[in-house]
Amino acid sequence: MSFQPTIVGAHLYFERHGEVLLGLRPPDALFGAHAWHVPAGHVERESARACAVREAAEELGITVAEPDLELVHTVHLRGREGGLPRLQLFFRVHRWSGEPQLREPDRCVEWRWWPLRALPDPMVEYTVAALEGMAHGWPYTDMGWSR
Repeated sequence: MSFQPTIVGAHLYFERHGEVLLGLRPPDALFGAHAWHVPAGHVERESARACAVREAAEELGITVAEPDLELVHTVHLRGREGGLPRLQLFFRVHRWSGEPQLREPDRCVEWRWWPLRALPDPMVEYTVAALEGMAHGWPYTDMGWSR
């Protein structure tokens, strides 16, 4: 058995007044084109929490402190055929300062608050799985792995 690297993603779950913050990916995105997704990014030689803090600032212009992040769900995803596996970590943001701004229009064309009971379509598939898992109190979901 050989070593296979895994891509780690840090995802931010912002909720206020029963609504979740989602961004619309551009139609020409390599992944999740024209689908809604939570703010997220790849971990780059940093902790997952540090990545989440960085992404909040870069993507949204929002300030988040690491102690205000709570790991609430993990999705272990086997991607497209031949693609690397991915570990998607979802952090609930308990406190933040600022309002979402469109800071990276090449990665997100709109930010919007959506009622948890009326989410948009289409959404990134593993984001739907994570939101469902969180609603049920499940800490973990796996997708795309043969049984």
